[in-house]
Amino acid sequence: MGDAPGDIPAMGPSHTGRLAVVRHGATEWSRAGRHTGRTDVALLREGEAQAAAVGARLAGHHFARVLVSPRLRARQTCELAGFGPESQLCPDLAEWDYGDYEGKTTAEIRAERPGWSLWADGVPGGERLDEVAARAARVVALAREAARDSGDVLAFAHGHILRVVACQWAGLPPRSGGSLALSPGALGVLGWEREVPVIARWDDTGDDPLG
Repeated sequence: MGDAPGDIPAMGPSHTGRLAVVRHGATEWSRAGRHTGRTDVALLREGEAQAAAVGARLAGHHFARVLVSPRLRARQTCELAGFGPESQLCPDLAEWDYGDYEGKTTAEIRAERPGWSLWADGVPGGERLDEVAARAARVVALAREAARDSGDVLAFAHGHILRVVACQWAGLPPRSGGSLALSPGALGVLGWEREVPVIARWDDTGDDPLG
């Protein structure tokens, strides 16, 4: 149903492993609304607390594999959540490359390009949506393969790439990620309803454990 190369077809009912996703905790740039792609920005104390909190919610749950973006903020979140030793770097989980818009806020971009939308208009000098979607599709394929026989998979990454991952999981057009806000430190669960891949939980910053 997606509209980008690498869309993932639905798997049969035997493929029941879930993909739990965590956006990194708050940074100075995320708090200011600055587009943070390649830049390595450390967590604020608030972000460190968010990472510890999500770790407490996930504690005791077995994951077949733990994937993490190579960016510092995601790795710090993974480590503070207690999954650093078992994590594997996954370059495909790196945040969208915003090109010329790296470090800029939406308001600053719209001062030059009124009405600009990342999802509709893209970024000069950076990645196209279909390129981000292809990376997200590889993450989904990797997670489903790992989960097939061993259980759930956990991924620590970033707001925009994880929104595209969710779309690829559920068979939605990648541009639908524009409707899936994901807060710093929030948890999402991509799972199944019978044989249908679904977004089972999203933008969850509450106290409920994974279950």
